[in-house]
Amino acid sequence: MALFQPGISLSRRLRRTPFSEGVEAAGVKGYTVYNHMLLPTVFESVEADYHHLKRHVQVWDVACERQVELRGPDAGRLMQMLTPRDLRCMMAGQCYYVPIVDETGGMLNDPVAVKLAEDRWWISIADSDLLYWVKGIANGWRLDVLVDEPDVSPLAIQGPKAEDLMARVFGETVRAIRFFRFGVYQFEGRDLVVARSGYSKQGGFEIYVEGSDIGMPLWHRLFEAGADLEVRAGCPNLIERIESGLLSYGNDMTDDNTPHECGLGRFCNTHTAIGCIGRDALLRVAKEGPVQQIRPIAIAGDAVPPCDRFWPLYANGRRVGRVSSATWSPDHTTNVAIGMVKMTHWDAGTQVEVETPDGMRPATVHENFWN
Repeated sequence: MALFQPGISLSRRLRRTPFSEGVEAAGVKGYTVYNHMLLPTVFESVEADYHHLKRHVQVWDVACERQVELRGPDAGRLMQMLTPRDLRCMMAGQCYYVPIVDETGGMLNDPVAVKLAEDRWWISIADSDLLYWVKGIANGWRLDVLVDEPDVSPLAIQGPKAEDLMARVFGETVRAIRFFRFGVYQFEGRDLVVARSGYSKQGGFEIYVEGSDIGMPLWHRLFEAGADLEVRAGCPNLIERIESGLLSYGNDMTDDNTPHECGLGRFCNTHTAIGCIGRDALLRVAKEGPVQQIRPIAIAGDAVPPCDRFWPLYANGRRVGRVSSATWSPDHTTNVAIGMVKMTHWDAGTQVEVETPDGMRPATVHENFWN
């Protein structure tokens, strides 16, 4: 008997995006909800989308990556209060991946910070209501800064042909944008921030579309320019993200986890990030070290079922962690997974067992992710 697959009941509470018309015309087959907005999850199929992403170029509606804008004399101070990454050397025109932590050092979000000017920042957030935390900090500390969500909707261009497509639309100078840097380019008389970044390891750009009214004109222009490049609508791909070790906030980590547990210690300059709210807590963590940490895990056997809840990890009958994301990888012919593993069993080559919905599976802790 076929299992019933529930759908999402659409309403105004689930916000459409400036690109929803294009997404629907492209034949989107599934959505998830991300920051109260619709985020496409599949077009042809997850596997077909994966192969296309690795070979060609895709246009992703990631407007759900909402921006928290900090504007005013205390914008830089507020930004440093939010993260244990030292921002003192960050220049306007740069993007930084920044763990955002609370007073206990727990992860609240793992966004990209975009420094537009000394007194103006965008925080391009993952899936959590970070805006309210930032507003609370600004108000509680009586900072001279405006915190708001601007009308800015990112559109990602990802894949090995992304640079060629972007050059056709914005000019050859986009090729000179360095990784995690941005430039300002015009489209229909509007200045748009264009960054070399994105939620895949296939290379690409993110266009911060300021003004919903030009969303579909830009979408159509990209598809017209990329017809011979086999451009398609796409979305963050589950297989590619797990192969690449790209963590998903809310799936692989929550506020119960510190950046060090998530393998993000290299983004924490705890000793020099003066003013960070969670600094004292993270100084203790940095000194003692985490007792569990994110690890890549290969799961034996045929393709695993969808992972929509934690799968326990065992060794010799003892619980030693959990798997939070897992799927079959066609290119690596194994089930790839992201797991949180206790230090006693996190070394590469360690044999463990995963309790999946269809039974126990042998698994191996890997040293590195697959991409």
